[in-house]
Amino acid sequence: MFDPVIAPSGTLLGLLQRGRGDGTLHALTAPRADALAALNHCVLRDPRHDWQVENRSLYYARLYLDLNGELDAIEAHLLDPEDALDTDESRTGLALAVLGHLASYGRRDALHLLRRYAAHGSNWAWALDELALRDDDAGLRALAVPVLARFATDAEGEAELAAAVRDAFEPRPWRLWAEDPRASVAARVRAAQEAGCFDRWQRQLRPTGPRPDWSVRAVLEWARQGADRGAALHVPAARCLTAVAGPEDRPEIVAAARDGADGARCAALRYLADSDDPDALDLIEGAVVTGSATVVEAAVDAFERMRGPIAVDRARGWAHRPDALGAAAGRVLACRGGTRDRDLVLAALREAVRGEGPDAPTLWTLVDGAGRLGIGCAAPVLRHVYRETASSHLRGRAARALAATDPSFPAGFAVECLWDCEESTRELAARHAETGDARVVERLRRLAADPAEEAEVQTAVRSRIGPDAPAA
Repeated sequence: MFDPVIAPSGTLLGLLQRGRGDGTLHALTAPRADALAALNHCVLRDPRHDWQVENRSLYYARLYLDLNGELDAIEAHLLDPEDALDTDESRTGLALAVLGHLASYGRRDALHLLRRYAAHGSNWAWALDELALRDDDAGLRALAVPVLARFATDAEGEAELAAAVRDAFEPRPWRLWAEDPRASVAARVRAAQEAGCFDRWQRQLRPTGPRPDWSVRAVLEWARQGADRGAALHVPAARCLTAVAGPEDRPEIVAAARDGADGARCAALRYLADSDDPDALDLIEGAVVTGSATVVEAAVDAFERMRGPIAVDRARGWAHRPDALGAAAGRVLACRGGTRDRDLVLAALREAVRGEGPDAPTLWTLVDGAGRLGIGCAAPVLRHVYRETASSHLRGRAARALAATDPSFPAGFAVECLWDCEESTRELAARHAETGDARVVERLRRLAADPAEEAEVQTAVRSRIGPDAPAA
């Protein structure tokens, strides 16, 4: 996956790349050619840092509808000769998902382009999944021959076909093809379905990894071997220790946590932290000072999993440390601290933004903590994170924290959040946005009538404008 270049937040392109509601609002008032150019740039060069969890496709599809945008740029991108050379899903996945939403809104040009790409494009499986949700039976049946033609009829080709059928996200096309009146199509798909089921059964019969009769020493050795070959096995190893370790094994586990090999040390630290062992916190502190980067990361993770009051109390003492353990202490207080810890959480939040910027991974927890603890003084920092972060999920968390800390949120950011790319952010806005703004009422009505909108958002909308809505 490429690392996207994100434009400044004050530009139309930057707003659209971030999926902010203001992006749509600005695009609708900008010159249409400029708006479409920025929109096409986003769809053809996926701006998400993590495309598997961040939403953009419905957001961009709605803007294509509002702008009555043509699909020429998407078509040229999908059917470019480069498609045969760069087969990574990140190159075409967003464009295909946008076409899927447009097809569900009745755009026949989007449906036809999806069919064409499913027949000839490299990322055909994604296109087929989109069609499985939107196309009719006749359209899907017409794709059986070109899709099957992708697979050779020798043993290797049939194995690849079986894997494609087994791993299909949407099984509807394959089920239709298994009942196809053409014997050559139906027989081949049924054989692939049977082979996929058999392969899944075989994998279940070949379990790998530790067994219940392993000793503590064997589990620690398994974790060490995994680390030596670059496989992080300390988390499953810690679970195995929970199953096999008894009180008599504690000295061996403590010794591994103090100075064992990296894999074993990580597993032992995780196990002791999960067990609330009385020595766990001291061992974690020692690991952060003397351990490798791998051990430090595992120690910090183990500390953040601890739930007891002793861990919270230790976090108060560690919060001023200028290292990974100090940062973890701030996150622990954000999750489990009390009102007395507001200043420490606020300091950690400010330091993270100042030192690592508005996309720092640690901000996810600290932003949540600022909202949970109701830290009103954090509102300026939260507004900065909201505006600048490239992560739509982090922006949504910042919006939720602002709803709990910033009295201006209902008449401010909550309004633009009604157009946000994340459904959870739109739901939050539907519950908080000030209805004195005419744009809010109109947007709520549109969301309520949109068949593509998530049920949770529409439930929130109905709570504001439905028959059961509270009187103004």
